Amino acid sequence: MSQAPTPSDEAFFAALSDVAFGNPFTAERTTLIRRLAPNAPSDITRDREALARVVAAKLQSFSGSAELSRLNSEHRRLIEPALLYVAYHRYVPQLDSHIARQANQGGEPLGVPFGEDAVRELVQSGFSEERSVRFFGFFFQLRRAFYFIHQSLAGASESMERFRQALWNNMFTHSMRAYEAALWNRMEDFSTLLLGETGTGKGSAAAAIGRSEFIPYLPKERRFAANFADSFIAINLSQFPETLIESELFGHRKGAFTGAIDHHQGVFERCSAHGALFLDEIGEVAVPVQIKLLQVLQERTFTPLGGREKKRFSGRVIAATNRPLAELRHAGRFREDFYYRLCSDVIHVPTLRERLQESASELEDLVRLLVTRTAGETGSGLIGYVLEALARDVPRAYAWPGNVRELEQAVRRILLTGSYKPDLGPAGALDGEERLVAQLREGNLSADELLAGYSAMLYQRLGSYAAVAERTGLDPRTSRKYVLSAKSG
Repeated sequence: MSQAPTPSDEAFFAALSDVAFGNPFTAERTTLIRRLAPNAPSDITRDREALARVVAAKLQSFSGSAELSRLNSEHRRLIEPALLYVAYHRYVPQLDSHIARQANQGGEPLGVPFGEDAVRELVQSGFSEERSVRFFGFFFQLRRAFYFIHQSLAGASESMERFRQALWNNMFTHSMRAYEAALWNRMEDFSTLLLGETGTGKGSAAAAIGRSEFIPYLPKERRFAANFADSFIAINLSQFPETLIESELFGHRKGAFTGAIDHHQGVFERCSAHGALFLDEIGEVAVPVQIKLLQVLQERTFTPLGGREKKRFSGRVIAATNRPLAELRHAGRFREDFYYRLCSDVIHVPTLRERLQESASELEDLVRLLVTRTAGETGSGLIGYVLEALARDVPRAYAWPGNVRELEQAVRRILLTGSYKPDLGPAGALDGEERLVAQLREGNLSADELLAGYSAMLYQRLGSYAAVAERTGLDPRTSRKYVLSAKSG
């Protein structure tokens, strides 16, 4: 008979359950780990490894072997998260190695030689064969999600912390217990809308979601059912004329229209049932295409142009735009029903200027990520060089209108030429916002001067006359006129 848990044991395992099922990017979870493993190092990876050792020791002292079959139902529910937590961390190094190898290789999924051992260990702990196989699939998903969020979305600012938390919840919902119990194979019904300025990293966020969908483990074949490296498909809808966009989305059959000399698979057909389709620049899509996309999201079926057979779409949809959707909806250019079908989750991607205002270390974190991505680990000596060039060449109040994408090009330019001189746009653009506020307080602006100053400020933030026109309700030529008048003034 198994040893009964003491009140102290019960409190420990209840708190551990909150860790095991918690969002790894929250401060609350980190605080809880520190309480359960006081001697853990202050590192996001090593502290969890330290806690796993504490939990393993606790399991041994509590029940000898801590097999679920030896426990009553109440104690079994208490101990399950601990057994899963220890097993997961035992296989983290092998999962990380597998992810790194698979990330650079398309085609058929690689074999998983350690999968059989992981499933056997879970079975020996008292889990059924079916649950053990599914839990190993969860291990793989959890590790991919952490890998892609932690590795590709750097930054210590509050907005980035909230952003990472939102992405994790998007993958596993706000309650991982509910996800594990009922939603893990229903996530295709939850569409995601990413909103943010150009260059903020919406594509990286979408890729993190799309490459972290649940993929079942196939024990007889000793591999996972799909290659996550191929499970994410992105399409920029603004690149295609209206006459071709339906073909790119839904595909076409030979002879469907002039020039259709062969069958063509659209992105909906190519998307894996275990993956996601990223529709970038969704705000650029014409209303007739919105209607057809809405039908796909509602019915989960589509028909290629010139065909009759309905095909099923089982993947997840992620959409993004830098356009002001509220204004487009109000103007009738973005359908309300389409919007509400897309917005199961709406995630706002923070701008670089917001991040820099919140955290002084944000620039260094990003430069380290970008230099490492460009030059590999051997580029560590270049990080200081790039930071020095940025401090020398870029004004302190620079707003980075191109966001992280502009910073990435700045890093590359410094590595190539030794310097980066940003295009400051209209004269006085760096302090234009402060000057505009001061003039408003003084009450000395005419209507034209007010509109010119506001347009110049928006141009500095948004980076294009078209974006200024959208925000102000002016046509692009008029918005350009006001921006240039502020420059000449």
